[in-house]
Amino acid sequence: MDMFNKLRSAVTSALPGNPLSKDFDVLNHIASGGPGLVWKIYNAIKKTTKQEAAVFVFEKKLLEKYSRRDKELIVETLKKGISQLTRLRHPKILSVLHPLEESRETLAFATEPVFSCLANVLNKHDNMPSPLPADFKDYKLYEVEIKHGLLQLAEGLAFLHNDVKMVHCNICPESIIINKNGSWKIAGFDCCIPNSNQQSDPSFANAEPTFPYREWDPDLPSIIQPCLDYLAPEFALTMTCCRGSDMFSIGVLIHAIFNYGKPLYECNNQLSMFKKYSEELRKFRSSLLGNVPVELHEYVKLLLNTEPSVRPDSDQLTKIPYFEDVGSMTLQFMDTLFQRDNLQKSHFFKGLPKIIEKLPKV
Repeated sequence: MDMFNKLRSAVTSALPGNPLSKDFDVLNHIASGGPGLVWKIYNAIKKTTKQEAAVFVFEKKLLEKYSRRDKELIVETLKKGISQLTRLRHPKILSVLHPLEESRETLAFATEPVFSCLANVLNKHDNMPSPLPADFKDYKLYEVEIKHGLLQLAEGLAFLHNDVKMVHCNICPESIIINKNGSWKIAGFDCCIPNSNQQSDPSFANAEPTFPYREWDPDLPSIIQPCLDYLAPEFALTMTCCRGSDMFSIGVLIHAIFNYGKPLYECNNQLSMFKKYSEELRKFRSSLLGNVPVELHEYVKLLLNTEPSVRPDSDQLTKIPYFEDVGSMTLQFMDTLFQRDNLQKSHFFKGLPKIIEKLPKV
C-alpha cells in the first residue's frame, strides 16, 4: 500500500492539474530531452488501452529566472515545436500519441515509449532523476548502434528536406530521442524553418525550396534558438540557411558521438565565439576530427565544409561505405520487415543465426 501511495504521489507531482493525467498513468522519471534538456521524460501507461508510452513534462517553475517577455516567448516556442512534431508522421520522427496539454504549472504531451535522448547517453544529465537510473551507469553505444542511428537520422532528414520541404535547424543530441527499441528519432522542432515558396501557387510547384535566414539573437533566451555548437557556419558567414545546414549539424553530431559527447567547438551560447569558430572552419584541420573512425574522415570533412553545396545531402549520406556492414544492414532490414514479401522474410530469417553471431553481446 505504501508503494502505491508513493507512486500516486509521484504521478500527482509530475502533472499537477494537467489534463493529460486523465488519459495516462505517469510512472517513473527516466530521462530528459529537448532544448536545454528542459523536458522531463517519464514512463507512462495509456489508461484505456494499457499501451506503453512516454510523457514529456515541462515544469513552468524553470521560467522563474526569466523576464515576463522571455517567459512568454519560451512557452510559445515550446508549444510551436510540439505542435509541429505532432503534425509530422514518419517512422524516423518521434511519434506523438497525445498532443500538448497545458496547466498552470506544466506543459505535457505523450509519445511512443522512450529510453532517453542522445544527450543523456552522451553524459549530459541535466533535469534527470537523482540518482541516475542504472541504465546510464557505464552506458556505451556500440558502433552498430551508432551506424544504425545515423542512418535513421539521415532518412528522417531526407523526409523533412525532400517531402516536407523543411530545415530542422537544431539537429543536436538534445533533439534526438532514442525509443525503447533503440531507434533514433528526430524531435525538437522548436527552431524549424519551412520553405518560404508559395506552395499554393502552381508556378512554384517545381521551384527550388528557399528557407529564410533567422539571425541568432543574443537578447533572446538561448533555449528557444538553435544550439550554436551545432549550427552551420553560414549563419555567421553568409547569413543564409539551406538543407545543407542540417547536414553540417550531422557532421558535428558524428564528431560528438565519437569524442565523449563534445562537439567540434563549444560556444557557450556566445554569438561572438560562434562567429570566431565559423571563420576558423574556413581552414579545417584534420586533427579536429579526434576519435572519428578513419573510414568516416573524408565524409565528415565534407559535412563540415563551410560551403553548403560541398556537403553530402541526406540521400548521399545513407550510401557511404561506412554503413555497409552486416550489422547495420540487418537492423535496417528489420526496420522495414513489414514491407517485405514472404520470400524476402524467409531468406532473412534463415540467415539470421549467422548474423547474430557477429552482433555485439549486450
